[in-house]
Amino acid sequence: MSAQHDTLPVVDLSTADGTPEQRDVFLAALHRAATEVGFFHLVGHGVPAADTDRLTAAMHAFFALPEADRLALSNLNSPHFRGYTRTGAERTGGRSDWRDQLDIGPELPAHPPAPGEPAYWLLEGPNQWPAALPELREAALRWLDRLGAVAHRLLHELLNAIGARPDFYDPAFADRPALHLKLVRYPGAAPDGAGQGVGAHKDYGFLTLLLTDGVPGLQVERPDGGFLDVPPLPGAFVVNLGELLEVATEGYLKATSHRVVSPPGGAERFSAPFFYNPRLDAHIAPLDFPHAHRAPGATDDPANPLYADFGWNELKGYARAHPEVARRYYAHA
Repeated sequence: MSAQHDTLPVVDLSTADGTPEQRDVFLAALHRAATEVGFFHLVGHGVPAADTDRLTAAMHAFFALPEADRLALSNLNSPHFRGYTRTGAERTGGRSDWRDQLDIGPELPAHPPAPGEPAYWLLEGPNQWPAALPELREAALRWLDRLGAVAHRLLHELLNAIGARPDFYDPAFADRPALHLKLVRYPGAAPDGAGQGVGAHKDYGFLTLLLTDGVPGLQVERPDGGFLDVPPLPGAFVVNLGELLEVATEGYLKATSHRVVSPPGGAERFSAPFFYNPRLDAHIAPLDFPHAHRAPGATDDPANPLYADFGWNELKGYARAHPEVARRYYAHA
């Protein structure tokens, strides 16, 4: 943020391929954003506007379906936590989030754990799609591919910016990374007047790239404990770093708490967060980089331990957010 903590930095990924001077400026800006704020606007990412338009149109069409059609895709039917969550059914910090959503991941066959395999393998599996909207499947899976490529590039540049080997975590993302896309609608204020669109939290993976519409609501925690409103920047993704990067760098890279405030009255807000996460069985090793001795130490939250094997973090996160699904399919995990 600025010296007054009132704006997010803007990072232009296209300048990474510019002149040596432009690349130096890019790396310095990325370094500052990742170590001081943990949040930034990403422009110059190269995702075609046509892909954004297709995903946005398909998202709006999905939430315009009759409620019965959406509930037919309930994530209560999915041991992989895929599908539709009705408004108020997801929880953050033990409280209901006033939003509904569709959770989507890589289209894979179900992987029931064999004897001796970790329970988190059951997270892999197929999505649930509305038969009336074949364009949603196409747009969403294309989005996973597009943003996976952007996040892969961005992670390389981020590690390069702090002097680490850019491909250090490539093995963790090889083969079947646990990519995750949410299509989210915030339908206005809850009947009880609570403003929790989604409660304050940190993302537990590597990188999040957020597509928003023109309706504000995202807030990022400032160093003084207050929250900064993040106005949408047309054509940009809002990027934030996850807790695994903070832990892997002993706090040198910063994961920042954030929340969404419900839009006022009956206004709606739509967003599509994309989570760039490694394979479920990836073991996240500490990062070797030149400034490790200057790292302040990662935030320690005894109520929210992080595991070196990513799959346990993924399962813990899903189970906390969707306890009904966890009770149905993971009672003995």
